[in-house]
Amino acid sequence: MSPSDAAPEPSGPVDSAGLPALTLDDVSVVRGGRLIWSEGTFDVPTGGIIAVIGTSGSGKTTLLHAVLGMIPTASGEIRVLGERPGATTGLIGYVPQNYAAAAGNAIRARDAVMLGLTGNRWGFGRANAEQARRVEDILAAVDAGEFADRRLSQLSGGQRQRIAIAEALVGRPRLLILDEPLTSLDVRNQRGIVRLLAKIRDEFGVTILVVAHDLNPLLEILDGAIYLLDGHAHFDTMDEVVDEQLLTHLYGTSIQVVHTPQGELYMRSV
Repeated sequence: MSPSDAAPEPSGPVDSAGLPALTLDDVSVVRGGRLIWSEGTFDVPTGGIIAVIGTSGSGKTTLLHAVLGMIPTASGEIRVLGERPGATTGLIGYVPQNYAAAAGNAIRARDAVMLGLTGNRWGFGRANAEQARRVEDILAAVDAGEFADRRLSQLSGGQRQRIAIAEALVGRPRLLILDEPLTSLDVRNQRGIVRLLAKIRDEFGVTILVVAHDLNPLLEILDGAIYLLDGHAHFDTMDEVVDEQLLTHLYGTSIQVVHTPQGELYMRSV
């Protein structure tokens, strides 16, 4: 999923032609002979942090797999950075839920990040100087330099998530996809990862899709949300999504949107 290490570093919005990061045109997806969701028609603009939300089983991970080209659409068309899914793999960084198991717990954190550049060439020969510099730069960018020489099995959940993000980011993607990155993290580490995602958006000009069950930790940095409701896929800005009636319908329980005296938002079930 990584382009050549000679690829240019993006700065600011990455799509100079103004194309959306993601376009769905009347898309439906079927898995195991069952319709998961349908009627997905929307554009996701570049340069923002976009949540992917819905109840368990609504098809959030299925959406990611369709965007990645891992499963075909049953109808309609998806465009990722203006191209068909699968044609843009080198421009997408992906962090799955089971990152540590996929990477292998015995591998050093630094070597796991190098895999984002060398892929299946890892282990055959040594990294060149440019690749080594790139890995060091990304480790510094995600504040992971101090534990980069430890094995993944020795890292805390928050540290491991930073390495996962570094591995996905080292190949200079234009779209970064994270599946439940805050799961199993304590509040302090959740806050750290949320701040890191905002930093990546602002400094690297990367569009970020993040699957989340709980929107509260992410509310301050989100620009919009893809939401799966009544078997259909929708997209809107956060001003439209943070709506008590919509969220109550989406989650199937009464949701109240609370404004704190400091002007912050959070949602609670009532």
